[in-house]
Amino acid sequence: MITKDYVILAPQGMHARPATTLIKLVKQFKSVVSLRKEEKLVRLNSVLNILSMTAKCGETLTLVIDGEDEAAAAGALEVFFTEQLKDL
Repeated sequence: MITKDYVILAPQGMHARPATTLIKLVKQFKSVVSLRKEEKLVRLNSVLNILSMTAKCGETLTLVIDGEDEAAAAGALEVFFTEQLKDL
């Protein structure tokens, strides 16, 4: 299991467009990917799950990745959260 914290850098926070992109990315992997904000934990298999987190700019989210390709998933998600999210 891999866990990694990310600070949301996108000025609009996590809205529908990046949430959709994130779901498409996660579906490429066999690992189970979840997102935690404070005490709330949701699986990244639905845009509504992500939007329910109401993640705003400056807030910290924790990714929890568990499965046979977790290292590859963690790498792809690192790129998403550090480079792509702020442009969506």
